[in-house]
Amino acid sequence: MTTLIAFIVAILILVSLHEFGHYIVARWCGVKVVRFSVGFGKPFLTRKRGDTEWCLAPIPLGGYVKMVDTREGNVAEADLPYAFDKQHPAKKIAIVAAGPLTNLLLAVLLYGLSFSFGVTEIRPYVGMVEPASIAAKAGFEPGDRIQSVNGAAVGDWGDAQTEMVLSLEAGKVDVAVLTASGAAAVRVIDAAGTPEAGKIAKNHGNIGLWPFKMTTTLGAVLPDSPAEKAGLQKGDRLISADGQYLDTWAEWTDVFRSSPGRKIEVAYERDGEMHTAAVRPNTEELADGTLIGRAGVAPGRDEAWDKEVRREYRPSVTEAFGMAWDKMTGYALTTVRFFGRLLTGNASASHVSGPLTIADAAGQSAAMGLQSYLEFLALVSISLGVLNLLPIPVLDGGHLVYYTAEWIRGKPLSERVQAAGLRFGLAAMLLLMMLAFFNDINRLFG
Repeated sequence: MTTLIAFIVAILILVSLHEFGHYIVARWCGVKVVRFSVGFGKPFLTRKRGDTEWCLAPIPLGGYVKMVDTREGNVAEADLPYAFDKQHPAKKIAIVAAGPLTNLLLAVLLYGLSFSFGVTEIRPYVGMVEPASIAAKAGFEPGDRIQSVNGAAVGDWGDAQTEMVLSLEAGKVDVAVLTASGAAAVRVIDAAGTPEAGKIAKNHGNIGLWPFKMTTTLGAVLPDSPAEKAGLQKGDRLISADGQYLDTWAEWTDVFRSSPGRKIEVAYERDGEMHTAAVRPNTEELADGTLIGRAGVAPGRDEAWDKEVRREYRPSVTEAFGMAWDKMTGYALTTVRFFGRLLTGNASASHVSGPLTIADAAGQSAAMGLQSYLEFLALVSISLGVLNLLPIPVLDGGHLVYYTAEWIRGKPLSERVQAAGLRFGLAAMLLLMMLAFFNDINRLFG
């Protein structure tokens, strides 16, 4: 229920303000607006205010502003001066651009509000490297501080991860680091075209690197799990399995996963005293038929390392909104770069997400708190703004191309050209929607 409510609220906010951007600029430009609709389909709620009918419709995947336009039917002679298609191209451009620009400005507002509550910055340090992962094969080591990715400097962990994930499918990725000893080194990720690279989008961009360190002290023991039944508790420090000393959490993970249904003699420390327990991990079958073991435990984080990589502070309002502007422009440029790489085949289409993934993310961010939800809304608002500015007919960006050409030529493009563009745009958006739904289903249920 939380997921559904969070998703509907997100759509109502983002779509309503996008369309309101079109509406308010249309009114400023003297264009008559007949209908303002949030959602598609037959409206289930309508209210008439002045010349405009305000509607809510049942399909929450967009909305529209319907203006007086002679291309869409007969228009009363008194309304001709207020018809959209009779306006100067500059006015048309302003009206069309207002929606996406409203989304981008909304993102600045949302990020600014979030940052005003406080900022948690994760420095680009490598805390853990998963064995046999893409990162491990590239030679990353705990303690590496990432300096740049393919020559582009990175400021925090999020920037570093985004640059690596967006670049690895195009070819080799050179990651400049400072090692734990202070020496300069380059970690080369060469995973383009490999099965591992194809799984990156499903793994939420994880290439086997984590900024935090996990200890062998238990951070959680699940109720009614094999570990709880064996007597293990949160705070216990695991020492050895079947007499073999294990120093890292990755080693413990390997032992539990590779021992489905097999009893393991575990030695652990509690309150300075040594104890033993017999843990028999549950057996779980993966989608490919592989059997793995689950003990029902999670590690505790290395608090000393957390203090090294985590920085928390509260900026002033001015600083918060300055950071918000930088965040919006940075993510917008990253989104544009992604679409460019997608067209050239240098980025995986698996990164394209649809409404199911967005709904899932809405629920998760809402569960984490207001600040997380605000940043989720900002992120989606940027994506919506940039997507609508793409020069594809049926999107705002396609109309901007048409009206810019009209301004330059002194007359509109021919109806034949516009109709051909419309067919292309509809086909492109249909393919994009099908891809997004396929990825959603594959990511969430595959």
